[in-house]
Amino acid sequence: MELFTVTLPSNMEQSAAQLAALMAEYTTNDLHIAHIEEDAIQYTLLSDKEISCQAILPYFQLADHSQSVLQAASKALAEFIVTDMEPLILAAIIRRKYRNNHAIDAPVIEKYCHELLHGTEWDGLGTRFLDADRQRRKTKVAEEIDRYLQENSVLHLDGLTSFRLLPYRTELAEIVDYALDEYVLDKQYQEFISLLKYFVGLQESKVPIVHLVHKGSHDFVLFNEKFQPFEPKPHSDKLVAEMLETEMNIEDMVISSLIAVSPKHIMIHTRQDDMQVIRTIETIFDNRVSICTQCPACSPCFEGNGTIQPDSRIY
Repeated sequence: MELFTVTLPSNMEQSAAQLAALMAEYTTNDLHIAHIEEDAIQYTLLSDKEISCQAILPYFQLADHSQSVLQAASKALAEFIVTDMEPLILAAIIRRKYRNNHAIDAPVIEKYCHELLHGTEWDGLGTRFLDADRQRRKTKVAEEIDRYLQENSVLHLDGLTSFRLLPYRTELAEIVDYALDEYVLDKQYQEFISLLKYFVGLQESKVPIVHLVHKGSHDFVLFNEKFQPFEPKPHSDKLVAEMLETEMNIEDMVISSLIAVSPKHIMIHTRQDDMQVIRTIETIFDNRVSICTQCPACSPCFEGNGTIQPDSRIY
C-alpha cells in the first residue's frame, strides 16, 4: 500500500537515492522507538527523481502507525531541505529580489548568507548557537511538511518550498537582506581602507619607527623608538582627520594614531597576529609593517608585570 510519493526538483535527480536513504534512516529510528516492525515501511525509487513510501502489510497498521511514519518522513525531508535545498532557495530569492540591480554580485551575497547561517561565530555565541538555529529551522519545516502529508499523498518538493513554506522562506529572505547590508558595509569599508592606504602613500614619514604593543583583546599601546609610551597629535590633514573621526570604530582608533604619527616602520608586538585590526594595519601600511610575536623588549608586557625597559630597542 502506497502512503505517499515525493518528487524532487528536476535539478536534484542525483539526490533521490540519498533522500530515500535518509527517510529510511529516520523512519527506522522512529519505528524502533514506537515498537513498530522495521519491515512495515519501505522506500522505493520509482524514477530518477520520484520516491514512493510503501506500507508493507501485515506489519503496518494504518490507524496505529501512520502518524509515526509521517512524522519521521517529515523530519527527514526537513533535514534534506535545510541541508541540500537551502542554498538553492537562497540563490533563487537573491535572483528574484535583485534581478534588476546589476551592481549586486549574487554569488558574493550567497557567500555572505552561508556565513551567516553556517559560520563558526555569530555574535560571539559560537557553533552551539548555530546548531540550535539550524535545528529550529528544520523543526519549523518538518511541522509544515507533516501537516501537508496528513492531507496529501503527493509531495513535490519544488512546489512545497516555493509556495507552502512561507514562514521559512520569509526567514531566508530576511537573511538575504541582512547579508546585503553586510556586503554593502564591507564594500564601503574596503573602499575607505583603500583611500587611507592612498593617503598613507602620499605622506612623508615623521618618525623612523613606532612599536605597537597588543596586550590582548582590544588593548593596544603605542611606543616610540625608545620604547616609551606616547600619545600622537591629531592628524594635521583636515580631510583625513574628518574621515577618521566619522568612519573609524573604537577598535580601529589605533589606525588613526598610526596615520597621525606617519612612521617609516611599524613593529607590531602581539600574540594574536590574525586579528582583523592587525590585518587591516598591514593592508594600509603595506611593507612598513613587521610582526613580532616574542622578543626581549615586549615579553614583559605579556608576562603580567607590564614593565618595559626604556633603553630596549627593536629595529
